[in-house]
Amino acid sequence: MGSCIPGDEVAESLEALPADALLVLDEAYLEFGPDAAHVPLPFDDPRVIRMRTFSKAYGMAGARVGYAIGAPALIAVFERIRNHFGMNRTAQIGALAAFEDRDWLAHVQAQVAAAREEIARIARDNGLTPLPSATNFVTVDCGGDGARARALVAALATRGVFVRMPFVAPEDRCIRISCGTEADLAVLAKALPAALAEVT
Repeated sequence: MGSCIPGDEVAESLEALPADALLVLDEAYLEFGPDAAHVPLPFDDPRVIRMRTFSKAYGMAGARVGYAIGAPALIAVFERIRNHFGMNRTAQIGALAAFEDRDWLAHVQAQVAAAREEIARIARDNGLTPLPSATNFVTVDCGGDGARARALVAALATRGVFVRMPFVAPEDRCIRISCGTEADLAVLAKALPAALAEVT
């Protein structure tokens, strides 16, 4: 849904897990979230593994660069079962270059933050409820039920705007709108009122 849990709460929840449990953190959108979302645990804590990707903030979705951070002994176990040919050298070089380009990452983060605000404004202007987002999309509550949200998705698609729906009730009353350029969001702002009129 795009929300995040404060890192302090995640760290506290670790104490409630059984001793033989592993906490797997999905940190795919970490670069878009607030500092408070960072989990204040050592990277080598043997109870935790963090999954990250270059597909989101770094814009390398086609390269399929994902990685895990964890205790050396834990990572060694993953090495035994990992697909050793899953990531080619070009993807690795690209990921290292992207990681070093902090200015570009800051630019992307700023653009996404601005786009989230604009999507939220467009939603509110059309009587919809945007949910807080720590990602590169905004979940928008369409009111009603899943049928209304599906009808809105279809009406937007006929106007050249593709948005996604969350999966099951009650979340299926919402749609997910990805961040885009100013031109992209201008298309959304124009299409949304007509699409809503069609489904109301």
